[in-house]
Order: sequence, then structure tokens, then C-alpha cells
Amino acid sequence: MKRDIAPRRVMGLTVQGARYLLLILFAVLFLMPFVWIWFSALKSTAEINADPFGVPGELMWGNLAEAWTTGRFGTYIGNSVLYAVFVVPLVTAFSCLAGYALGARRPPGERLIFGAFLLGIMVPFQSIMIPQYYLIRDLDLLGTYWGVIVPSVALGLAFGVFLMRAFFRGLPQEIGNAARIDGAGEWRVFTRIMLPLARPGLITLVVLQFMFTWNMFLIPLLYGQDENLRPISTGIMFFIGEYSVDRSMIASGVTLASIPIIAVYLVLQRHFIQGMTAGALK
Repeated sequence: MKRDIAPRRVMGLTVQGARYLLLILFAVLFLMPFVWIWFSALKSTAEINADPFGVPGELMWGNLAEAWTTGRFGTYIGNSVLYAVFVVPLVTAFSCLAGYALGARRPPGERLIFGAFLLGIMVPFQSIMIPQYYLIRDLDLLGTYWGVIVPSVALGLAFGVFLMRAFFRGLPQEIGNAARIDGAGEWRVFTRIMLPLARPGLITLVVLQFMFTWNMFLIPLLYGQDENLRPISTGIMFFIGEYSVDRSMIASGVTLASIPIIAVYLVLQRHFIQGMTAGALK
């Protein structure tokens, strides 16, 4: 009997070690693009051209300051924060309300309404940006902050409703029914009972929508039509000329633009992973 236990233990340790090696391999592959960009941000363009994947010979921290100044990142990061402050809460609030109605209450025509929201995911933005441009122009929103915020909220709702509907639909509805029997109104059931239970999905939506909003490029470029309204993602355009490309400044700009996203993810990573796991299980 003891002879059988030893090979099993060795086999178990071997399988566990193989799993850890595989996870480490995937982690290295995932981190390699980030490390490459960070190394490039601390090199000169000549050094990048000579050895694109090498370690910087001298850390040129001044590249980050130069990219901040030349790319007008001080102005653009303020615009990005403004867009995120409006777009993320609005998309989250509307998605939670619609997701609760479609997932928990299931009104008549629920499948038809949900199918209409799914069209927002299936139809690419490039196919609707021209008619949307004329719509925003007729509403006299071109060249304004609202000209960027309103379509960003509208485009973010499709995925938000899809995500939150799945979470509310997977929650035990008996808890809400018990609260209604005790005299709680529908708004109280939603805000005090069902919404806290959907917290992992809520955090997941906030992280993803913040990432989409922070990285948006085409919407402000088409509908903002003013250099002072552009977000941080457009600052990288300053380093791409007609006949030359400043690779070190591009890498520095990408590094500066990615810092807030990485910070938000690190703060909310536990809830984000819970939300993604729960969504997968549902």
C-alpha cells in the first residue's frame, strides 16, 4: 500500500509543477509587451533602432517629461478624466437599471428588447459612425464635450446591459420576493438587496468601461473636432510625422497613458476577477 502512495504523490507533485510552469510561461508572455514598451520609453530612438528588444544602456527618464510636454498630455489627461467621470457612472447606472429589469423582472417583450441591445455589440462602430455624425451635428453637439460623452454612453450601454443582465438573472430571485412580501418597494429591493449581490459584475463593468473610455480614439477624433477636447490617447499622434516616427516618444506616451488603467485594475483586481469568474460560471 505504501509503495502505491509514493508514486501517486510523485505524480501529483509533477502535475502541480507542470501547472505552475505553464502559468509562469503565460505570465511571462503576457508581461513581455509591457516590459518592451517600458524599456523603449527609457531609450533614445537611435538605441531602439539599433537594438529594439535590448535592455536600455542608460535610463532616459527625461523621455517621459518630454512626452508629457510635447504631446500636451497635461491637457489631454484632464479631458480623459472628464470623459471617464461622466461616461463610466452613466453607463454603469443605466446598465444596472436595464439589466435588473431584463434579468430579474423580465417584462413583456424582454427578449425583443434584449435583442435590440445585442445589436449594439454585433454592429461595428465603423458602420454607424457616419449616420451618427450627422445625428450629432443636427443636435448641435459637434465640437463639444457632450458630442463625445453622449455617443460614448450610447455605445457602452450594449455591453453593459448584456453583462448586468447575466448577473441579475443568475441571482436567487427568492430573496427579492421575500423582501416584497415584507413590504419593500421595487426600488428598495433593487438598491438594497439585488444590487449589492451583483457587486462583482458591477466592479467588472466599471473596470472594463473605464478601460474603453480611457482608450477611446475614434469618437473624440470624429465628434470632438477640437484639439482642446481630445483625450490622452490622441497625444501619441504628435510623435508621428509624415516622414519620420519618434519611437521613444511613442513608447513614453503609451507608458503614461497606461498608468491609470494599470492603477485602477490593481486596486479593483480582486473584485474584477470575481466578476469575470462569476460571469463565466453563469
